[in-house]
Amino acid sequence: DSGHVFISQNLKTASMVRDMVKEGAVEALKKCFSSRMEFGTAGLRAAMGPGISCMNDLTIIQTTQGFCRYLEENFGNLKERGVVIGYDARAHPPSGGSSKRFSSLAAAVFISRGVPVHLFSDITPTPFVPFTVSHLGLCAGIMVTASHNPKQDNGYKVYWENGAQIVSPHDKGIATAIEENLEPWPESWNIEEALKSPLLKDPYQDIHAQYFKAIQKHCHHRDINKSSEVKIVHTSVHGVGHAFVQSAFKAFDLHPPYAVEEQKDPDPEFPTVKYPNPEEGEGVLTLSFALAEREGAAFVLANDPDADRLAIAEKQQSGQWRVFSGNELGALLGWWMFRCWKQQNSDKDAVKSLYMLSSTVSSKILRAIALKEGFHFEETLTGFKWMGNRARDLLDQGKTVLFAFEEAIGYMCSPSVLDKDGVSAAAIAGEMISYLATKKTILSQQLTAIYDEYGYHISKNSYFICHDQDVIRSLFERLRNYSGQKDSYPTECGRFSISAVRDLTTGYDSNQPNNKAVLPTSSSSQMITFTFSNGGVATMRTSGTEPKIKYYTELCAAPGNSDVTQLKKELDDLVDAIVENFFEPEKNKLQPKPE
Repeated sequence: DSGHVFISQNLKTASMVRDMVKEGAVEALKKCFSSRMEFGTAGLRAAMGPGISCMNDLTIIQTTQGFCRYLEENFGNLKERGVVIGYDARAHPPSGGSSKRFSSLAAAVFISRGVPVHLFSDITPTPFVPFTVSHLGLCAGIMVTASHNPKQDNGYKVYWENGAQIVSPHDKGIATAIEENLEPWPESWNIEEALKSPLLKDPYQDIHAQYFKAIQKHCHHRDINKSSEVKIVHTSVHGVGHAFVQSAFKAFDLHPPYAVEEQKDPDPEFPTVKYPNPEEGEGVLTLSFALAEREGAAFVLANDPDADRLAIAEKQQSGQWRVFSGNELGALLGWWMFRCWKQQNSDKDAVKSLYMLSSTVSSKILRAIALKEGFHFEETLTGFKWMGNRARDLLDQGKTVLFAFEEAIGYMCSPSVLDKDGVSAAAIAGEMISYLATKKTILSQQLTAIYDEYGYHISKNSYFICHDQDVIRSLFERLRNYSGQKDSYPTECGRFSISAVRDLTTGYDSNQPNNKAVLPTSSSSQMITFTFSNGGVATMRTSGTEPKIKYYTELCAAPGNSDVTQLKKELDDLVDAIVENFFEPEKNKLQPKPE
């Protein structure tokens, strides 16, 4: 850092560095010290350990000092309003880093500047932080979590005063402020003093009560819930979710779900799973299926370790388990939220100020439901930060935002949390399952009914691995200059004709009168969406956090076209054509997604 050496007061990270030096581990040292973690719209996420490229006491202090300075510049009333800080159960014994310790250090930084801090006294789900920002009218929130990342990682997630995750230009502003405040302020290390300060408050009891009160607005079938015989298994995958989902079920008068004993208590080692990510499906759910078989339960709900996402599996008549995709759950929850809303609102005009949102790489099923039912559907860029900020704009205009989702199993079922929330979604799913049981039906049958009514939406998402930035760049540039001229995109892909192209890297959109995209454009990442004449939509994009080129494809059929086998074959053929003509994996030496 421009010739300055900052000494960490954490003896464990210091001794890790001494050991590396002693062993001559040059590569490991380089990895830790060569470049500072970049603060972006998702905040920070990196391994815990020594050095400026890792999450540790020093980098947490530096990050918080920058964030604090940035908030001071933006809010004249920061000292009246304050901030909230929450944390999960992650810990890394070798470096002494843990979410709890990092959150205490962050609190010490703010308190040293006279800023009131609402620091949770115990672990909470991520959604509690945005809930607290909105509920108490605070300037900002910080959640220390790495969600479903591997166990050595941690993260620092930031919410703005509107209760949504930050978007640009705040990320740049905070990053600049961090660079300008790298020298630790003397008081920043003083956790003991900070924890005794009258500026420190514990919002735990109050927020716990208020959150479960707020989500009860979405409980519409209390009598059914009370008497329901449905058995549901829940796993929190060694994260924070167990106690909170139990409380959410209680708030809805649902019978408590059976907890997977081996995974219910928070454990930073995540001993029973290779990756604590329920999106990976089967492997993470093995113990849940075993418990369900023992208890005769037909449903499994799973949260990721910070409980902001939700996966659901259902036992089919065949005895096989079906794990729903994020898009299928989006269809089910969207249908359910609208159905409940409609029963409460007889006013014909109310539907005109009703909105649902999803990210642009998620299923377009909500668009089909909106068209038929008369409410508004909007898509945003990928990531819940965009949906949260858009939801806030709409709410401020007096609109109702009923539901938002993304295909990565993220659901926002209540406007009291402007981010994905796996706790409220679990209770709402529990009620939907109980209600369907009274109609002698299950989720997979209801999903078919939704597709029959609004048109089949079949999706297929995957990715290629590519570590070479030049290859990625030339792959996308070829698509932009397909016939040799600039902005000459392909008009067909194999036997499939292309009806529209939107390129959010350059801001081109052939569907708009002036060819200018409506959604925000970012030249720092690659993203092109092709719309096909057969109802297919395909997006190719690079990942912000991993060396991947991802693709998201969907075939949207008109209602009445219900030959699923034929539709699936059509989508498979389309994906094959895209891979062969646009990705060219052999030529570009791309590795397919590992099975």
